[in-house]
Amino acid sequence: MAFNGIGGYTNAPGMIPWEFVIIYFVAAIGVVLVLGRRGGGLRRFSTMDLVYIGIGAAMAVVWEFYVGAFLQRAVPSGLGSLISPVFWGRLFITFIIVGLVRKVGAGVLSLAIFNILSDIFFYGFGGEPVYTLYEALTYGLFIDIAIALANGNIFGTRGSMAWSASAPSGSGSGTGAMASATAQVGAASRTGVRKGLSPRTLAIVEGALLGLSWSFSDTVFYSGFFSPLLFGATVNWARIIALIVQFIPGDVIIGIIAALAALRISRAV
Repeated sequence: MAFNGIGGYTNAPGMIPWEFVIIYFVAAIGVVLVLGRRGGGLRRFSTMDLVYIGIGAAMAVVWEFYVGAFLQRAVPSGLGSLISPVFWGRLFITFIIVGLVRKVGAGVLSLAIFNILSDIFFYGFGGEPVYTLYEALTYGLFIDIAIALANGNIFGTRGSMAWSASAPSGSGSGTGAMASATAQVGAASRTGVRKGLSPRTLAIVEGALLGLSWSFSDTVFYSGFFSPLLFGATVNWARIIALIVQFIPGDVIIGIIAALAALRISRAV
């Protein structure tokens, strides 16, 4: 018997075993908690950070259901998986907001708020909390992992501070994390690595990798597990693989553009 629009089907042919998905999401929640304690979490968000996230989520909703949806009508039906203004706009807006906040938790929180607002104004709450958990712990988690790995220097947005420094680690920084980052950058510059890892290069590489990761979330997680779980949809792995191949070029290109835009906007702000 369905509950809140969740059919609970777990035996569809070709469906990802539910045990694997449970393991992933338990591990994902653990990663969020660990990363949050080390480099982020709500306690480290300023009021302005929350304002950025809230405004960004609201802008993503407007784009998803109005602006992007209108533009999508101009795309020929056969090219819908190659050209996706709806999805690309959300990716672009999210990357900009993350480039401004630069704290672990920004990705998960942005996607969670986006989903809640989408439910309020468009979808309704059927199928929840599955949809919110799915998007926050795939799209959002991938971003937060990137923020953690970059020590907050996501898309090179702090590069103008750190990468220009060749002074000892104690100068030009108010926190131990930034002092450590400055020391690492100084060491890298002495070994000749600095030129190859400029802020622009970081933005291109990280934007491409995050765009690539976003290409897999909807195809693998949703088509391979959540759509059959919710309403018994058929799983077609040949189509899923084909969609991944079609999604990757556009998502990677838009990811790079969004990351470079985030770098420029962060410097202006």
